[in-house]
Amino acid sequence: MWNKEKQSPPADRGHAVAIIIFLLGLGTLLPWNFFITASQYFNGRLMVANATSNATSGGATKDYNYDSWMALLSQLPLLLFTLLNSFLYQWVKERIRVAFSLIFIFLLFSLTAALVEVNMQPDTFFSVTMATVWFINMFGAVLQSGLFGVVGLFPPRYSTLFMSGQGLAGIFAAIAMLCSILSNADRNSAALGYFITPCVATLGTLLCYLLLPHLEFARFYLNRSRSDKVDTSKELLSSTEKKDLEAKGKFVGESEESQERSSVLAVFKKIWMMALCVTCVFAVTLSVFPVITVRVQTVYKDNEAWKQVFTCVCCFIVFNTMDLVGRSAPSLVQWPSKESRLFPVAVLSRLVFIPLLMLCNVENPRLTVLFTHDCAFVTIMALFSFSNGYLASLCMAYAPQLVRYKDCETAGSLMTFFLVLGLAVGASFSFLLGKLVTA
Repeated sequence: MWNKEKQSPPADRGHAVAIIIFLLGLGTLLPWNFFITASQYFNGRLMVANATSNATSGGATKDYNYDSWMALLSQLPLLLFTLLNSFLYQWVKERIRVAFSLIFIFLLFSLTAALVEVNMQPDTFFSVTMATVWFINMFGAVLQSGLFGVVGLFPPRYSTLFMSGQGLAGIFAAIAMLCSILSNADRNSAALGYFITPCVATLGTLLCYLLLPHLEFARFYLNRSRSDKVDTSKELLSSTEKKDLEAKGKFVGESEESQERSSVLAVFKKIWMMALCVTCVFAVTLSVFPVITVRVQTVYKDNEAWKQVFTCVCCFIVFNTMDLVGRSAPSLVQWPSKESRLFPVAVLSRLVFIPLLMLCNVENPRLTVLFTHDCAFVTIMALFSFSNGYLASLCMAYAPQLVRYKDCETAGSLMTFFLVLGLAVGASFSFLLGKLVTA
């Protein structure tokens, strides 16, 4: 009885730890969401600069295919560095990885904001932007993998909160873009304000992370992962029992062996189904979002005000809002269960969204349009994004439950790798689908 009281976690006063983990989730996806939501800004700037350049030279307009390249160059460094982090996290302290990643993300966002006021040739601007996308997502991979490992040490509810925070990052970026579109400022001032926003948010994320270990509830779980259970077990034994067991050489050896972390392969064998499911979920999502969804047009073409905000509202705000709802839903209900055969079936059923979105009002006279009205597109986007958030959140919450407590961090890092693998596969496939709708 004394041991149970000693081992019981303290209360999360004011839900401070829950709020911080939610905000940390938001911070991990700021780089991805602020670049993907700024699709109109980057495409517009490349188009204007390209048109000016070709007007003088008489050449043809160049298609930079920003959306597909941005998606691919975001996911490749995420994939590479998440893989490295899965194996090398033992050599670099998590605190150093997370803090330095946030600092470099802040610096790269600051560079992007500064470039708003710099006139550049389209090829140079595209190259600098893609390099920024590569490096900011490289640090984002280290950040995300490190934080998933930390969150895996807390009860499952906190994994759901972390995923919900990631969902809020998209809404945060979309609302920032909507405000910049609706503002009366000129294009450069609006874009500058838009990119300063994640700079401030990244600093806030860093402060939240530094505050986390100072909270009693967080300390309990963070210290628990590093505690020596051998000493705790010895305290429960009488002095006579301890001497007998130690004389036989059984107690110490067995306790130390039980505390050894399993190999990465051993952990993967326990979570492989969840890993493949999360890969499939994000592969389907990135294959059509945003490369197809940003090309869907409103039927109300005469309404200039609505036409201006249609993509921001119906594509990005709807997607990110319903994705957040989906990520939050597992805190209320978790179905199918992790043992159910319906779980992989539900994941594979999302493939139907690829043809459904391509049959919306995409700007291409050669394509068949089945869903012409804006409401049809919004409905499909809502179901598409809700299923993305819900199933991804379930995968990330189920995986740590399938392994020992000591292996939760490894499971979290591996799940992050397979999450990013799905994003990379989807981004690669988006080039093909993009060609189909622009041919």
